[in-house]
Amino acid sequence: METDRIYCGDALTVLKTLPDSSVNCCVTSPPYYALRDYGVDGQIGREETPALYVERLTSIFREVRRVLTPDGTLWLNIADTYAGKGNQGESLDPKYHNGRTGQAVALNGKVEGCKAKDMIGVPWLLAFALRTDGWYLRSDIIWQKANPMPESVTDRPSRCYEHIFLLSKSRRYYYDAAAIAEPVAASTPARMKRGFGAGNKYSADIPGQKHQHLNDHRPNGYADEDIPQLRNKRDVWQINTVPYRGRHFAAFPPKLAETCLLAGCPPEGVVLDPFLGSGTTAAVAKQLGRHYIGIELNPDYCKLAEKRIGGVAV
Repeated sequence: METDRIYCGDALTVLKTLPDSSVNCCVTSPPYYALRDYGVDGQIGREETPALYVERLTSIFREVRRVLTPDGTLWLNIADTYAGKGNQGESLDPKYHNGRTGQAVALNGKVEGCKAKDMIGVPWLLAFALRTDGWYLRSDIIWQKANPMPESVTDRPSRCYEHIFLLSKSRRYYYDAAAIAEPVAASTPARMKRGFGAGNKYSADIPGQKHQHLNDHRPNGYADEDIPQLRNKRDVWQINTVPYRGRHFAAFPPKLAETCLLAGCPPEGVVLDPFLGSGTTAAVAKQLGRHYIGIELNPDYCKLAEKRIGGVAV
């Protein structure tokens, strides 16, 4: 299999041409349900119901699981959609079920099981479907944005996060925790230097909870050289969106792809993005010394990614 290639075509069709166990990691963000119309036949996200959307994505990620190595992981960025809301406004009109003259009916205008203004729960519908299909659902990472898109709402908090689901093909998988470890809290060294009395309530076993050696009795505290400077990365990642000049309006920030790649793809490994878009995953993979396989349905985005990455589109 040739790597560092952008395949212009349908994700499921192209995936079926790739050999088993040929990529180490998948980092991707499929089009969200009923939020944008990219104007391309066969696009994801314009299915009549959320159930059909989830079913279609599940079949695509089933092929992704096949082409992953046994220790491969999937990092899936997905966000939710509200029922009874069009792309930029209310669209549920009881007087005009088929849309007014010149007005398209929003796919999420009426969703079975949801009332107007309900969150549909698309991320978890997809996560549970993938788990049922054989994936190991390992983590729900919250991508928090300090600079989210403004929302003109006054009856709920404004949204500032999306989900990144970490899924694995097998029970044991490649995960480089050290590559994305974060600095310990500023209070940690001071706390660990302090002594810890034997009478402290946390020194004893806590009913229903495994005893942590961090709470062991230590009269003199830890020596400086024994105090860790890094800790395991938490599952809330604050990463701001960044401007992108190309004509793609849903490009995720390079830092997000970088974090997933460092943890999930070994050096010189191969990362797959079946919804390449503007090419962020591939561009970051190239910078980090990884190889990439990108698939994109929209020919304009293929050209955009090819220009951005300097790779080959086929």
